[in-house]
Amino acid sequence: VMWAKDVGRSVDYLESRRDIAKGKIGLMGFSWGAGMAPLVLAVEPRISLAVIYVGGFYLQPSLPEADPVNFAPRVKAPVLMLNGRFDFFFPTATSQEPMFKLLGTAAEHKRRVVYETSHAIPRNAMIKEVLDWMERYWGHTR
Repeated sequence: VMWAKDVGRSVDYLESRRDIAKGKIGLMGFSWGAGMAPLVLAVEPRISLAVIYVGGFYLQPSLPEADPVNFAPRVKAPVLMLNGRFDFFFPTATSQEPMFKLLGTAAEHKRRVVYETSHAIPRNAMIKEVLDWMERYWGHTR
């Protein structure tokens, strides 16, 4: 609950600034933050785009009110998910794929790219995918 409130306050601050495009606030979660992304995306509708970078569902038990599994179907923002096939924190079949499938984002607005790596992906490939995703939804970014 506190994480979601912190994100909401952060978005409040960004929206108060004249140099920030209010409709172009995104979330990029990396590893642990990527695992928590569904929770934040489900409760903060002002986030208009997301990148889940080497993430998936955690396999440890969690309280229902903080379990991303319960929030994933409520996600509506476009989501780009970047994973390594051999990730030892977020296994493909039991963590990554279930998260991607459960995301409530319409199929045409979610994309998953899998690299032949573990819990890291090539930086240049990540940058290209993220910029392309931002350009698709927000227009020219380069």
